[in-house]
Amino acid sequence: MLLAVVDEDNYGVEFWRTDAYRSLVPPLRADTARALGGQLDRWAHRFAQQLLDAPDGPLHEGRWLLTRESLLLRWNHLRAPEAEYWNGMLVEGHPDGYIDWFVHSGSWEILPLRPMPAADDGRVKAYRKQARDGTLPPVLLWWVSGLDCHLILDGHARLAAAIAESTTPPLLEVQRAAPSDEVAAETEQAVHHYEAELTRFAELRTLHGTAVPDGAAIAGPSLAHRLQALHTAQRPTWAWPLPGGAVEWKRVARDVTAGRKWDAS
Repeated sequence: MLLAVVDEDNYGVEFWRTDAYRSLVPPLRADTARALGGQLDRWAHRFAQQLLDAPDGPLHEGRWLLTRESLLLRWNHLRAPEAEYWNGMLVEGHPDGYIDWFVHSGSWEILPLRPMPAADDGRVKAYRKQARDGTLPPVLLWWVSGLDCHLILDGHARLAAAIAESTTPPLLEVQRAAPSDEVAAETEQAVHHYEAELTRFAELRTLHGTAVPDGAAIAGPSLAHRLQALHTAQRPTWAWPLPGGAVEWKRVARDVTAGRKWDAS
């Protein structure tokens, strides 16, 4: 569905879309959208199950996080109008293009997996009222470390509607997280450190009295922050090499351009 190669200078990635992408999320019914409205938690449960059920979805071995805490929501440092900001975050080019790692201080852009629909597209028109009402279903993104950008797994028309209405789109982002054994081991270390700090502060209070602060008040917030970071820290996503390397990459691109089907098996 998407071929990519890092350029020789490591300044970015050339990509080629084959137009084979089909969303792993079934088409959203109007009654479902109305029932869930802008409740991101309920949408997250729905999307998580669809990600797990999809035979050709992006989830491979490991732990995964579906979060609303996308850095895209905090990246508009210049306070540009919403339409300008989100439109500027879209990677241009179809079927081919270039992800520039020196744009936006390290990319973090959004790569659609198919061409973005126009503002007057029928689906976009249907979503624009929901964008104005604050009930627009979220756009489902996937953070891919090898591209240093986000792919749109579902919601091309919804993102187009938010841009057309110059409003912030609701987002849910899929990220690969640390494996369970790593989380368990580092959690144990963090707890041991916390317990050692409690003992140290207790000894100091015995010597110096209440002038020494309570150990839990000092070490507790640090432990909580560490445990949260362990559970949500991102890990690199996997990619698979194309047999034949760059030569095959160019051949596939030529075949797709000429309208010939490519056997991805």
